[in-house]
Amino acid sequence: MSTPAVRSIEEPARKIPVSAEYDVLVVGGGPSGLTAALAAAEDGLRVGLIESRSFVGGNMTIGLPVLGFLGQKGNQIIDGLPQKFIDRLRNERDGASEHRPCPLHMGITLVEPEAVKTVALEMLTDAGVDVLFYTFFAGAIVESDTIRGIITESKSGRSAILAKVVIDCTGDADVAYQAGVPTEKGDGNGGMQPPTLMFCLGGVDTDKLRMSIANTPREARTYLTDFIPAEYFGQNHQFIVVGLRELMAKAKQERGLDIPNERTIIITGLKKGEVWINMTRVKGTDGTDARSLTNGEIEGRRQIDDIVTYLINYVPGFETAYFTKTAPFLGIRETRRIVGQYVLTQEDVLSCTHFDDAVAVASYPIDIHRPGDDGCTLIWCGDCYDIPYRSLVPNKVGNLLVAGRSISATHEAMGAIRVMATCMAMGEAAGRAAKISVRGNRAPAEIDVQELRRQQLERGVYLRNPDGTRASAPDHKVVV
Repeated sequence: MSTPAVRSIEEPARKIPVSAEYDVLVVGGGPSGLTAALAAAEDGLRVGLIESRSFVGGNMTIGLPVLGFLGQKGNQIIDGLPQKFIDRLRNERDGASEHRPCPLHMGITLVEPEAVKTVALEMLTDAGVDVLFYTFFAGAIVESDTIRGIITESKSGRSAILAKVVIDCTGDADVAYQAGVPTEKGDGNGGMQPPTLMFCLGGVDTDKLRMSIANTPREARTYLTDFIPAEYFGQNHQFIVVGLRELMAKAKQERGLDIPNERTIIITGLKKGEVWINMTRVKGTDGTDARSLTNGEIEGRRQIDDIVTYLINYVPGFETAYFTKTAPFLGIRETRRIVGQYVLTQEDVLSCTHFDDAVAVASYPIDIHRPGDDGCTLIWCGDCYDIPYRSLVPNKVGNLLVAGRSISATHEAMGAIRVMATCMAMGEAAGRAAKISVRGNRAPAEIDVQELRRQQLERGVYLRNPDGTRASAPDHKVVV
């Protein structure tokens, strides 16, 4: 059977007004975009940031905790601007917890979504970053394999924004892809980790929940939490529950509930009695396709009722719980990844590889919500691994950097570096690299990476020596 021809129209050529020009333009205001813009603007460059939504913060605003600040040995391995953001969030808005050790996730940092939106925007405006909301990236302006800016669409119409360096922090490599950078998507079969539509419940007795786990005799337990010992819940009032597999199986059998997930995932909020639920699972969703995303929202919302029924009727502490809100958008775990100067691999992660051009350190395990079933794969390396600058530099297109989960990495390595604290660390590195590029009139691929590393260390970024110890800042100041 022949494929039907795709109908099309021809759009007349038109002149696009240039609405702004910057030294550095950041596309996307999520965790990596926030720190990229702050780093690029730290000594007076003209920096712009565009965001399609009405707020910044990205996945920090959908009820998820920030993962990745702590390493597998319990030490803090992400510092610098990400830590300054958490400090301000906690000190000024009571909007963040301390970094709490977690046997499964190494460390969790709880954040209040609405406080994230306010504090992130305050930090950007205080730094002089020109923020533009309600503005969609629509195309790349490329001349002689060098990006010169982007095309945007908004209520104001179609316009162009020019920049000396563009940083793609879309999470989906949108800018890189449109500019002609080679990209990959998913695993060897093109399967991508399924997204989740987070939602929030109030009226939960979280102490009853945690103590029901902590106090159950080992020989009498009918459910266990994945990798998290029961004793942990007796010591922590705010926590993550991952597991309760037998309770969920019982609920599905007795009530015929349709919950496409093997595990219960409950995240306590900062407010008393509030929990966020990470259990909807929308397999087959492509986060780069509007129709697929729409279907994912529809399916995610459909799943919520059965999940709430399960929680209220089977999980201790949820007896008087009530639904309050859903996240403002689907939490996307995986879409495109660029092919850059270096492709970070699973072996790099699991062997704790040190790179001479490392600009960030990470420790989160390889965590893959498998595309083909309802399960998850977790693999730990035992310590930390480096993220090389070359993985932020795309092939084929100049004056462009990429930060966040769409850097140059394999499907498996991306499963490790995709968490928010790591993305913030990559954003800080990209922003500072863009600044060096502009100040030195050099392409990002041609900057002195050791100079970048020196500046990172001077700003409090955690980097490693070859023997694994924390690297110290140089005695002298760098002039750019």
